[in-house]
Amino acid sequence: MRLDFPARHCLILLFAALFVGVMGVERVRGNPPTYDNAADLAAVDGSKSSLSAEIDGRITPAIGQDSPLPGSLIPRIEDETVVNGAGFVEQTSAEFPTLHSFLTSQPAPPPKPGAPKAKLAFPPPQVVNQPGPWKLLFYDNDFSMLKNPNHEWMPGEHLKDMEGTLFGEDLRISAGGELRYRYITEKNRIRRGPATKEDLNLIRWRNYLDVHYSDWLRLYLEQIDGSVSGDRAPRQAIDENRWDLTNAFVDLVLFKDDDRSSIFRYGRQELFFGRQRLISPLDWSNTRRTFQGFRYMHQEGDWKLDLFTVNPVSAASGFNNVDISGTNFDKPNYDVQFSGAYTTYTGIENTVFDLYWLWMDNSQPKPGFADGSRHLVGTRYAQLIPVSDGIAHDDRVWDVEVEGGYQFGNDLGKEVQAGFATMVVGQTWKRNPWQPRFSGLFYWGSGDENPNDNINNTFFTYFPLGHAYWALSDNVSGQNLIDYSLQLDVKPTSKLTAATAFHWMQLASGQDSGYQVNQTPFGAAGNGTGLGTALDVYGVYNFKPWWDMQAGYSWYWFGKFVDRTIPRGDCTQFYIQTSLRY
Repeated sequence: MRLDFPARHCLILLFAALFVGVMGVERVRGNPPTYDNAADLAAVDGSKSSLSAEIDGRITPAIGQDSPLPGSLIPRIEDETVVNGAGFVEQTSAEFPTLHSFLTSQPAPPPKPGAPKAKLAFPPPQVVNQPGPWKLLFYDNDFSMLKNPNHEWMPGEHLKDMEGTLFGEDLRISAGGELRYRYITEKNRIRRGPATKEDLNLIRWRNYLDVHYSDWLRLYLEQIDGSVSGDRAPRQAIDENRWDLTNAFVDLVLFKDDDRSSIFRYGRQELFFGRQRLISPLDWSNTRRTFQGFRYMHQEGDWKLDLFTVNPVSAASGFNNVDISGTNFDKPNYDVQFSGAYTTYTGIENTVFDLYWLWMDNSQPKPGFADGSRHLVGTRYAQLIPVSDGIAHDDRVWDVEVEGGYQFGNDLGKEVQAGFATMVVGQTWKRNPWQPRFSGLFYWGSGDENPNDNINNTFFTYFPLGHAYWALSDNVSGQNLIDYSLQLDVKPTSKLTAATAFHWMQLASGQDSGYQVNQTPFGAAGNGTGLGTALDVYGVYNFKPWWDMQAGYSWYWFGKFVDRTIPRGDCTQFYIQTSLRY
């Protein structure tokens, strides 16, 4: 695969960061870290969502848990809280990897004698708060806080963790849900059909029932009704799904103790791995993305392994039709098989290392689309580095993340040679007013270099949270894309969060088309590479852990490629949204 100039630089960054990380591993190997529990570690990345997956305790991909925020939008770390307790105990100066010295020029001082170590939390893809026990995946909700007699009241609390017995075995049942409303107006967005202006009202209602029997069996059911009104353009798969099931699975706990667990799952289920760049439930959508099949989850010490083979179910997956009438119960698409192995190691303080293999086999590939049979071998390295300014040993916190992968296989008779790489570097000033965080992002997803040869270089993004990574207005996906982004987010009060991000976007290859956020190709090759620039501004206010509101405005100023191939005015989008959970 031929790599252009930005791609080579991105791969250099990837390998350099991994090398630095390995050197850091060697330096801290003799100091094993201490964590609150294994579940807290899994929460950071969602790689074992059914066992813990608490990544979204305070911060999620939307209001409270449905956040529409651009991918460079990575939240700051708060002074007094962590994401659902999913934090890492800070290191002393003797434990810091070499990356710390590189970024700070001096070792951090040790904590004061007798002072408790503060905790750090990795920033998820979104900056929006989601306090309380509701998670990105409702089947990971944790209402243990209700055991505290002084807990704050929340609607539906009497339906949580109801205990009883059945045939002499313990029985625990929980029920709850969410009602969400969004008004959105957008103009000239790149989507199916001609350029148009839309004013949409989107309503989503979710309800779940969670039953645990003894210590070896679990049944989980979750219903969804997503409706839309006011649309004039062709209806989108992410907007409408009437009276259907997003989750309906059975868990068999093969074994579980303080340090190990092994769970087998079968049925309809949402998936969530890593930073949601490749696999996400797509909570921004009005319908969410779901699959059906088998999954095996194993945790042992600091290692987590997840194996799965599933078929896409909902239209939001991109492989089924939109259910407008509500009379068609979603069925798996057996023409598409999606399998993978995802492993995570968290045995080093403030560090996460992922290694994964994904394979999607579409027996009915579409000409012009990047699909077919594609394998991806990828890795991700992330680290938090506290810095002292003389007040405490974590006055500022650097966060560094590198992820990339190589994709191979075949697509309509062509050999696939593609890949992606991304890097995010940010710093949070924890002691400053509003706790500002400033970060930069670089992303590269390969495009086809020569449409007339027998090699397809277009990277396929699988099932990402595209809304979070490639600008708020949802015009493009991470296929054949280069994106440079800067972001600033602030927290004026404990309940209010605000952020802004600016993107510079272009095609990775001028010999390939552009790709919409739903991976549909647009525009003819050979018309330049300029996609345009985008600015996103948004904020969210949490009235209560169970009730919040957010609003945002996005501009996308299209570049020459769009002007020459699908001419239209610049894109604007405004939305306001509120969620009530119970």
